[in-house]
Amino acid sequence: MMNQNAVLRISLSTLALLFSLPLAATGQSQDDGTYKTPSKQLDPRIDPEKLTQQDPPALEQQLILPMPANFRIAKLASEVPISVEHWKEVNQSIELGLKYLRANQETTGAWAAHIKATTSNDPNKPSPISVAITALAVKSIIQAQSQSLEDETLQKAIAFIRSAQNDNGSFEGGVLTSYVTSLVVMALASTDEPDFHGEIADATRWLKKTQWDQSEGLSANQDWFGGAGYGKRGRPDLSNTQTMLDALYESGISPDEPAMKRALAFLSRAQNLKATNKADWAGNDGGFIYTPANGGESFANEYQGEGRFAEKIPAGQARSLRSYGSMTYAGFKSMIYAGLSPDDIRVRAAFDWIKNHWTFEENPGVGQQGLYYYYHTMSRALRVAQQHTITDANGIEHNWREELIEAITSRQREDGSWKNSADRWLEAEPVMASVFAILALEEAIKPTISDN
Repeated sequence: MMNQNAVLRISLSTLALLFSLPLAATGQSQDDGTYKTPSKQLDPRIDPEKLTQQDPPALEQQLILPMPANFRIAKLASEVPISVEHWKEVNQSIELGLKYLRANQETTGAWAAHIKATTSNDPNKPSPISVAITALAVKSIIQAQSQSLEDETLQKAIAFIRSAQNDNGSFEGGVLTSYVTSLVVMALASTDEPDFHGEIADATRWLKKTQWDQSEGLSANQDWFGGAGYGKRGRPDLSNTQTMLDALYESGISPDEPAMKRALAFLSRAQNLKATNKADWAGNDGGFIYTPANGGESFANEYQGEGRFAEKIPAGQARSLRSYGSMTYAGFKSMIYAGLSPDDIRVRAAFDWIKNHWTFEENPGVGQQGLYYYYHTMSRALRVAQQHTITDANGIEHNWREELIEAITSRQREDGSWKNSADRWLEAEPVMASVFAILALEEAIKPTISDN
């Protein structure tokens, strides 16, 4: 087991047995096309001089089906492993946060339409950042308040989102189209409405098609392979890749799908684990960096003054890329989505990093930057891993749900919103920080699997 000291209702090993997929005999000896040789020339957007190469990980002989996505919070305190006091506190906080969101919805149905951080390819389409934030807001409202979609707030918001749809199934985001489309899929999936099944199918088809793979002339041993990036206009990264996998998971895509298996190659290359990653920058702490593409980047190196590419590490010292919190939870979660066993060396190493860097005070490795993104990714990861308690490196056991609730509710402002003092990745915008905070709290109080 990954955590010998944790008290679990269901261990990850037990979960693995419950959800084992015997159909997934997809080892490298049985070529299913996942790592096939490309028949096209390398896409001109890729600089071959920047690519690094190593053998991809062996395809798994057996995949583990993750627990199904759940889009509703618990109705009773007894459905969640937290105290009655924490149950009351978290519900009050979510209610106040949603009240803030409803009060700040714009007449168009959008949130944060003033943010113009990126442009769309189509001037008639809405602001991509606003579409992304609106999708997150829709999901946060639906998960907590499962009222009919006749609700005016949701009707207007969904109409705004749908106005961004392209003919190819994506949702317009300019350079952020992959990110925006993934968030819209998650929002529409959360409605559990058959009316949106067509749009979800079209959008997920686009996401799988735009994953970097053989269709761009990439071979499986090249560092872009299997990742998702900013609308295929730039190199892939773990943030976009985990968001794409969030969307595929919540839309019901199986780990046996080729897109999931290709993604595992990218995930493995983003991890500081020498046993499975032979990149010259790789360490051995089990954590994850921002991207392995083009030789690798990490915001944790930038935070330490070493440069995003570790280009400022003093001469004579080996170049290394630092792991950090939000990306490690992203990698850990994504490997579970993609069907890795809890006993896989990559999953165990990531979980060890989590135990060794247990904190709610910061996004470990980058301080306050991306703190609410960190909370959101952490809560999704620990929930899908079915970890109810975590025993840290000092042997102290933690109920992560209760500690998360305390950390987030203590930061809530009087008007119900949240705001990050670190003005990075838009978290100084209250709506951005607030949707991540609410969604994190909601993950913490979704029903757990019963002992019975």
